[in-house]
Amino acid sequence: PPLSRTSRMEKLLRELFSPLDFALSDDSTRHAGHAGARPGGQTHYSLRLVSARFEGLSRVARQRLVYQALAGEFETGLHALSLDLKTPGEA
Repeated sequence: PPLSRTSRMEKLLRELFSPLDFALSDDSTRHAGHAGARPGGQTHYSLRLVSARFEGLSRVARQRLVYQALAGEFETGLHALSLDLKTPGEA
């Protein structure tokens, strides 16, 4: 069976960022009735990611990397992603 959006996102982000700390949660139920929400969920997420890959990057550059990595998910129904992106030294 195909992987859920949560599983696909976690696999991809772990491969690309080798996180020291990782937490991905589907917050879709809290957004029912809001823009972009769908009955099956998997539209609104929160992500905490601690990675050495963020060293020397601005907050916006870090966000851009994550959004680029998940472009395919945004094209297929991911609507919103709350980000907490830190370097190991910031965590």
